[in-house]
Parts: sequence; C-alpha cells; structure tokens
Amino acid sequence: MKKLIGLICGLALTATAFAAPDISIPDLKKAIEEKSVTVIDVNGSDSYKEGHVPTAIDFEKSSSELAKKLPEKKDALIVAYCGGPQCNAYKAAVKKAEELGYTNVKHLSAGISGWKAAGEKVETVE
Repeated sequence: MKKLIGLICGLALTATAFAAPDISIPDLKKAIEEKSVTVIDVNGSDSYKEGHVPTAIDFEKSSSELAKKLPEKKDALIVAYCGGPQCNAYKAAVKKAEELGYTNVKHLSAGISGWKAAGEKVETVE
C-alpha cells in the first residue's frame, strides 16, 4: 500500500512539476508593449501561422534552438501558452525554459482562444 501511495504521489508531482504561475491577458499585453517578455506559442506551426499572440515564437518550429531565441538574462519574463484553459501543451515550453535555467516563466491559461475572445489582435504568417 505504501508503494502504491508513493507511486501516486510521484505521478502527481511529475504532472505538476512544470506548471507555471498564470499571467492575465492585460498583464501580458502590457509586457509585450514594454518589450519585456518573450512569448512562446505551443499550438503547433499550422495554428501559429493562422494566428498567434504578437511577438510569439513558434515552439514547434523553434524548440531545438530555443536557447538562441530566449533572452540572456535568466530572470527575464517568459510566457508560454497553448489553446486555452483546458490545454496542457504549454508545459513543454515551460519545462524547456526551466531546464535552460529561466526562473520567471509564466502561463497564459486563457490561451489563444481567450486572447482572441478578449478582442486582442493576432499576428499571422503567410
């Protein structure tokens, strides 16, 4: 029984190990305007082309060279997002950024769906 409880607790910790604090749409918008954030879109390249948060990096396309795309300062604000509140794909970018030593990594839980629903502009790629 103790082994089973230990296994369940271990799985729960692993599942939440790369959860990040949330950032609101207004706070992210302000950080983008101030050029004080690096935004990572984890929705896949096709979705990225159709519309992403302005300045966002396409994680699918850039994950192997993410270190080159992130700022030098390890305490710089990094924000990852995916489709919306029920999506957990953002955790891949959080994990990668934290493995690279970044300490101020946040999550836009509203995702691209919430960003659009709030009437915010998106960038597209031809």
